[in-house]
Amino acid sequence: MSLLLLVVSALHILILILLFVATLDKSWWTLPGKESLNLWYDCTWNNDNKTWACSNVSENGWLKAVQVLMVLSLILCCLSFILFMFQLYTMRRGGLFYATGLCQLCTSVAVFTGALIYAIHAEEILAERPPGGSFGYCFALAWVAFPFALASGVIYIHLRKRE
Repeated sequence: MSLLLLVVSALHILILILLFVATLDKSWWTLPGKESLNLWYDCTWNNDNKTWACSNVSENGWLKAVQVLMVLSLILCCLSFILFMFQLYTMRRGGLFYATGLCQLCTSVAVFTGALIYAIHAEEILAERPPGGSFGYCFALAWVAFPFALASGVIYIHLRKRE
């Protein structure tokens, strides 16, 4: 049982790391010439003084929806981990982790929806940018976090506390 709890906790921490990097790092969209866009800033590499020049992203409604969903997924994932630890130490033997599982399933839905909106509406979000480019690694991390969070939620729902 302790090995299973260790694996579930490690998976949850991995999901948290993936979500933090996907939400806060600077590569949801990459353009040629060391230019990258994230959910918060539009950064370009300045060859003259070898620094990054960053400005706020557009006020596109779809991008705002992605920002909200990714932050919501982070909050839900943190909440479910805290809830799991609370339930682990206070719940009676034989109890199920329904609340933690439901919270983690909501995390996966939020990540899925945010990444899907960004994928479908990338042209609208990047309308002011030159054509070309590709999805960055933060976008890929969001998609990787989705099945992990989904699996974690299902595991939590089926997990029963034992001595």
